Amino acid sequence: MELELHQLELRYAALRKRTPLAERALLGSLAEHGQLLPIVVVSAESRFVVIDGYKRVRALKRLARDTVRATDWQMPELEALLLERRLRCAAEDALDQAWLLAELQERFGLALEELARHFERSRSWVSRRLGLIQALPQSIHEQVRAGALAAHAAMKYLLPLARANAPAAVKLAAAIAPLKLTSRQVGALYAGWQSGTPSTRELILERPQIYLQAQQCLQAQPSAEHPASPSEAERWLRDVGALSAIARRARRTLERGLLQRLLEQERAELEEALARMRSEVQRLFQRFELESGHAG
Repeated sequence: MELELHQLELRYAALRKRTPLAERALLGSLAEHGQLLPIVVVSAESRFVVIDGYKRVRALKRLARDTVRATDWQMPELEALLLERRLRCAAEDALDQAWLLAELQERFGLALEELARHFERSRSWVSRRLGLIQALPQSIHEQVRAGALAAHAAMKYLLPLARANAPAAVKLAAAIAPLKLTSRQVGALYAGWQSGTPSTRELILERPQIYLQAQQCLQAQPSAEHPASPSEAERWLRDVGALSAIARRARRTLERGLLQRLLEQERAELEEALARMRSEVQRLFQRFELESGHAG
């Protein structure tokens, strides 16, 4: 069916992240070949609610088109949303799921048990996903939706920072969004903020690119000053020193109340990681004691 753009109800646009590169490619394809795939809609009185195809609608508007090809799913709006979600579930991350759950809860008044049944998940899974909406500041949600921040970086680094210091997370997100940093670079900033002094934290929040450049210089210095490869003993001492520093930093994080801020799943993952670390450290000590007592 052919619909005019003004007939569309774009009520679920906020549930989709924007990817500038993909949108530019789609714009070029539509300009050259026209619309190849219809969008998906459901009828709602005299208008049509868009279920899938928001990027195509935006691109058609930019091309000053008036109409769009659409497929009308003959089913209730809620069922259409859930079906579309199942069809694209492989591409979803936790934030996508959280946005959809929150929208369904607010628009259709679904309780946690009903949401869990629709998604074939537990009630605690639904609760944890909805908790992300409150834990991550709204401005960061908007930056992820706009494609200015990668969802992976927001979840892995900005979310724990927001739990510890929400204003700092908001300020860091605003500073790094224009820089188009990789997740690894965002991780370096988060690690520096965790272990840094007040002046270091201020630098990270005010001028993150300067901090990253300084870190690159520091990493390059050893090879410039000591062109010869370190001996095996030097490498071993370096590794042991790094283990000590990491253990001190991890202990300080626990002392600041990390466990109390974690979700149930995150706490379980932390406990598993700690158990693996304890096993490896014990094996290290056992081997050292064995080698120390060996006569050759």
